[in-house]
Amino acid sequence: MKNIDSYTHVRGESVYLDDIPLVNGTLFASVYDSPVAHGKIKSLHLDEAMKMPGVVRIFTATDIPGENQIGGIIADEELLASTHVHFCGMPVALVIATSDEAAKAAVKKIKMEIEPLPIITDPREAKEKNELIIPPRTFQLGDTTTAWSKCDHIFEGQTETNGQEHLYIETQGAYAVPQENSAIRIYSSTQGPTQVQRSTARVLNMPMNYIEVDTTRLGGGFGGKEDQATTWGVLCALAAYHLKKPVKYSLHRMEDMRMTGKRHPYSSDFKIGLDKEYNILAYEAIFYQNAGAAADLSPAVLERTLFHCTNSYFIPNVKATAYSCRTNLPPNTAFRGFGGPQGMFVIEAAIAKAAEKLNISPIVIQQQNLLRTGDEFPYGQIAQSEANECWEKAVELYDLNKLQQEVTDYNSKNKLSKRGLALMPICFGISFTKTLMNQARALVHVYTDGSVGISTAGVEMGQGLNTKILQVAAAIFSINPERIKVNTTNTYRVANTSPTAASASSDLNGKATEIACLAILQRLKEVAAEEWKTEVGSVKIKEDWVFVNDKQTDWIWNKLVQTAFVKRVSLSEHAHYAPPGIWFDATKEKGHPFTYHVYGTAITTVTIDCLRGIYEVDSVKIVHDFGKSMNPIIDIGQCEGALVQGIGWMTMEEILYDKEGKLKSNALSTYKVPDIYSVPKEISIHFLETEKDNLAIFRSKAVGEPPLMYGIGAYFALHNAVKAFNPSAIISFDAPMTPEKVLMSLYQQ
Repeated sequence: MKNIDSYTHVRGESVYLDDIPLVNGTLFASVYDSPVAHGKIKSLHLDEAMKMPGVVRIFTATDIPGENQIGGIIADEELLASTHVHFCGMPVALVIATSDEAAKAAVKKIKMEIEPLPIITDPREAKEKNELIIPPRTFQLGDTTTAWSKCDHIFEGQTETNGQEHLYIETQGAYAVPQENSAIRIYSSTQGPTQVQRSTARVLNMPMNYIEVDTTRLGGGFGGKEDQATTWGVLCALAAYHLKKPVKYSLHRMEDMRMTGKRHPYSSDFKIGLDKEYNILAYEAIFYQNAGAAADLSPAVLERTLFHCTNSYFIPNVKATAYSCRTNLPPNTAFRGFGGPQGMFVIEAAIAKAAEKLNISPIVIQQQNLLRTGDEFPYGQIAQSEANECWEKAVELYDLNKLQQEVTDYNSKNKLSKRGLALMPICFGISFTKTLMNQARALVHVYTDGSVGISTAGVEMGQGLNTKILQVAAAIFSINPERIKVNTTNTYRVANTSPTAASASSDLNGKATEIACLAILQRLKEVAAEEWKTEVGSVKIKEDWVFVNDKQTDWIWNKLVQTAFVKRVSLSEHAHYAPPGIWFDATKEKGHPFTYHVYGTAITTVTIDCLRGIYEVDSVKIVHDFGKSMNPIIDIGQCEGALVQGIGWMTMEEILYDKEGKLKSNALSTYKVPDIYSVPKEISIHFLETEKDNLAIFRSKAVGEPPLMYGIGAYFALHNAVKAFNPSAIISFDAPMTPEKVLMSLYQQ
């Protein structure tokens, strides 16, 4: 089944925030944000801005009727700066004008005097000064202290991973429209409608039932709109609350890049110990997370780093400690993988260093230590592993020996061009790691003409969620998919929602939809059984027709629905789903936090131009654990997109802040993302065939985040290509591996 949005997308008819018709009298907002990363506000001069044409009003922290706070996990983030600013880009004042141009022009007239305070941009410095968001956390398995004495080889090192700009095509934005009785409707480009609703109610000192948040779809999110969309929704609502007029704000690209947080940069230390057979006996890691100026989702991202610190490997003795470090950068936030990729890069770097020192291929260590079913993760959950199956299938299907020989032959024949190859196994847990967030609801209506309307908590952001929800209903009812419409995500229809994130939305919302449809289906079958004087179990619906005892009757779906309505049988259901068996005890750092894990293996080959340092990704060949995919077209698209995004993070996407905390890579001229010329020349994806049961919807495993980690393989393939040219090069594990870094490594003395 094709993505149901494809038709309107290619015709330009899909409705995004900027496509919503404006209500008469709509005003426009623009934020004045701090030009300084840290300081005390001495004075704020608004007079010149207020005199500008079209300006209606300028709001500051003093205009907030409720609490000046939008922090979700920790209440440490002001909506508008009151006495201090903590990062360049922190909102200080909100200009409302009759046009977008007038609002932006007025912002330039605002002046602020700031008493400078010390600026921290490095997480290690923040840790030394005890600037921590939360106390450090440690995951342990076995005893590393005693394990080191049993190791024949011990290696230590340090890694750096940079941030990553979300660069969703649709920037952040919101449109707040006052309703009767002081209620406010917010159209928000958000992955978390309830978070926008909850924060708005908090800031305006109103009950949540007066705040309606509606989201049709996003033009990309990648985690950047899970928490950070809240600011813009609340700001528009604040202005609409005071002015009793609609207020809209769609950020300019450079505003968005300057004021929003990114993927968390990490600085990390590792220590790894192996025996003579290259079994990893002990592993220790310390992660210094650059959280930025406020918590945002950093504590949860930090936790996910610990969950995935050993990637696809079983290590009997592990100690991993993580610090969430407060710096004077925009609060960093969720990004596809949610801290997992940062943890996985470190273990891969540790294996690469060990292999280099032992003069063997990293592949030997990787394969020797892959997880097997029954192995224990550092957090206590027991693995149901597909790691070896994916690895072995990739080696066999893509003929690893031949690929390695081709690289060797190429390198022996070319002096100024070298190839590198790397394998990247992955293991990624599916669920929100905060157990209470693993719940969802769906509202299903069957109308008297036989058409079906579905509302869930899930937000469609290009990942094909609505298509999968529709597939669930079509399969349960066994009716033509054209009868079904998936509605916008709305906090009045489905309340108390978890954000669309963690790769869990198809499972959570799909299962809730399944429960609702099954409940309605059971009632309809009872109606048919009564009519045909038979047992309910004898009734089936197949492709729009009612069957009794496997024989087609003259009742079509519409007839059954109409008869049920006449008999006053409910044709609506509001269902709740919470996956069973998941729990985690943070006091012990042990539990069973994930409904299941996704596994896979990628073989990446790259070619470096050794004169210029530029490179190409020749191929990425993947065997991926999709479970039993319910929509291969969508799943392949997600896999390809995540892979390229991961390669971008590992190779060319370099975020740069100066010592003053100002973003230097603040536009697409200075921040590079993969284009059509930089994606792999060949991407092959094989669906691992498995009949194992899981808690995924229709056994179709989540696919949003896991494939991003395959991109890490590109870094290590480049690393190997550089070593092929300059065997004596000492390459620090500092990602991304930009062409500049490659060039410097190639000619390192």
